[in-house]
Amino acid sequence: MYEESSTDPHLYVVMTTIGMTQNTGDNIMTPSSSGIELYFHCALVAIGVVGIATNGLILYALVASKQHKKHALIVNQNVLDLFTCIFIVITSSLHLCNSHLTGSVGYWLCTLLLSDGLIWCGTIGSVINLASITIERYLKVVHSTWSKIKLRNWMIYSAIAFSWLGSFTYNAAFVFSTTVVIDGACYAYAICVSDPARIIVFIVNFLSFYIIILLIFIFCYWRIMVVIRRQASVMASHAAAGPSTAQAYAQAKYNQI
Repeated sequence: MYEESSTDPHLYVVMTTIGMTQNTGDNIMTPSSSGIELYFHCALVAIGVVGIATNGLILYALVASKQHKKHALIVNQNVLDLFTCIFIVITSSLHLCNSHLTGSVGYWLCTLLLSDGLIWCGTIGSVINLASITIERYLKVVHSTWSKIKLRNWMIYSAIAFSWLGSFTYNAAFVFSTTVVIDGACYAYAICVSDPARIIVFIVNFLSFYIIILLIFIFCYWRIMVVIRRQASVMASHAAAGPSTAQAYAQAKYNQI
């Protein structure tokens, strides 16, 4: 786990696969950060700082307006984004420092930060939470009667907990099993270099965090738009009945937006 010499027998396969991967141009982290990588990490630091300021301001506004208790999932979304931006700044700064990793401290820096593990924890958690927000909106609009009776706060808080625990569990299992420190350098996802392993990981990630999430978005928001447009059409047909009906129609259009 901790820093090992590259001459140890049990690291021969890892070092061999790392060398082969680097020769073929795959994206395995190398000890140096120069040229394009330098500007890339500087840009990430700047983006992270902007993200921290933006999400921090939104969270402050939600708390100051006392809306944070009514929109727990929205608050959690901004907390996850803030978490991700903080670790983007920290991780990119460490990449710029280009430190020599030694001992247990170096191992934990490699697995948690230099591997971008915590960044992906926040990113995947954000995707899961976005799906939860979409489903909540779908239930409240399309199945409003059911949601008023059945939808409880514990369900919302369970979705929030899952967005954190599920993301951390998935990333920890993957990062800790594939990241190594060799001769002071961090090699993220270095063990998972065989073609079958790469294909399996790609398929799992693509299906879980792209296809399934995209299908949830398309279905839920399509159904939401159908219901809202139907309600707006009904209100429009009665708009001539009086000013109160016209006002209700305007409110329906506002809700649709």
